[in-house]
Amino acid sequence: MKFLNKKAILFDLDGTLINSSPDLALAINHMLTKLGRETFSTDTIHYWVGNGAEMLVKRALSGQREVDPALDQHLVQEALPIFFESYSQNLVRDTYPYPHVPSTLQALRQHGYRLAIVTNKPSRFVQPILQALELDSYFEYHLGGDSLLEKKPNPLPLLHICQELGIEVKESVMVGDSRNDILAAKACEMQSIGLTYGYNYGEDIATYHPEMVVDHFEDILSSLIH
Repeated sequence: MKFLNKKAILFDLDGTLINSSPDLALAINHMLTKLGRETFSTDTIHYWVGNGAEMLVKRALSGQREVDPALDQHLVQEALPIFFESYSQNLVRDTYPYPHVPSTLQALRQHGYRLAIVTNKPSRFVQPILQALELDSYFEYHLGGDSLLEKKPNPLPLLHICQELGIEVKESVMVGDSRNDILAAKACEMQSIGLTYGYNYGEDIATYHPEMVVDHFEDILSSLIH
């Protein structure tokens, strides 16, 4: 498929541009240890990532992806600052860009695309990670999960970025690895590209019917540069 008349590309961050689950798992297990609770493997925690920090913490405290409805909210409020403090000190210890991310972003910029990030990660962590991984220069705008009143799969962040960039929704493409990305795009009638790697809770991203599905990040170039 070829995307025509596009001016901007919106990217998810975790699971799309970078693999951050090792450092998220490190912070989660530090939090659980401090609270005297059972820890989990990085692979297990990997499947809990994608709906923001508070949901990740709730899933860890529940010991499963489906949050325990009886989970003590006071425990959640005790756990969150422990997690945030640990994660802030280990943002890029083992986090890394997926293969060909920098070169692909560079190619898109050279072809005149405007690039932005819309993530459910707390906004205070986004810029430090981008800077440490030398990705910040590719993007002119980014939103975190706490930047607005709503986060993905709500379409508000996508609409907000389009407004800030002064472009129309139909001139934009959302690129992400999670159903949250595709559902947010569909909710505002934005076309999307789904990536088969990343954090989608073990689900096939094609289930959510993005306009295009690719296995490797650099594969998006074939539909955007022509």
